[in-house]
Amino acid sequence: MAKYTKEDIIVRAKELAKMISETEEVDFFKRAEAQINENKKIRQKITSLKTLQKQAVNFHHYGKEEALKQTEERIEKIEAEIDELPIVQEFKQSQDDVNDLLQLVANTISNTVTDEIIISTGGDLLKGETGSKIASTTPGSCS
Repeated sequence: MAKYTKEDIIVRAKELAKMISETEEVDFFKRAEAQINENKKIRQKITSLKTLQKQAVNFHHYGKEEALKQTEERIEKIEAEIDELPIVQEFKQSQDDVNDLLQLVANTISNTVTDEIIISTGGDLLKGETGSKIASTTPGSCS
């Protein structure tokens, strides 16, 4: 008999999400993002980047290949300049750290659910087989 409903699980998932949002990784991410948003040099580069991207779309639309190529080169140059800034590197690292944490949580949930299914069916954790699989492959069992 089921002990928990989907609604119970959603409530717990929201609690877990709140916990994650209050970790050091997320806190660093928020601080790095705020520093980027407050940095005039970065804001100017991002504005230039957006303008160039719009130009590139127009050049592509009108088949102006040489202008498009030059614009794409300028876009790449500005992106590289932005990526070289230490605060941007820290921000990207913080994004990776938060994503790693989320992936760890997802994998832990998935693996634990699988293990609980195996255990609750009398299966073999080492082989990763549920009890129903073991029963169906045991000699003399009904298949």
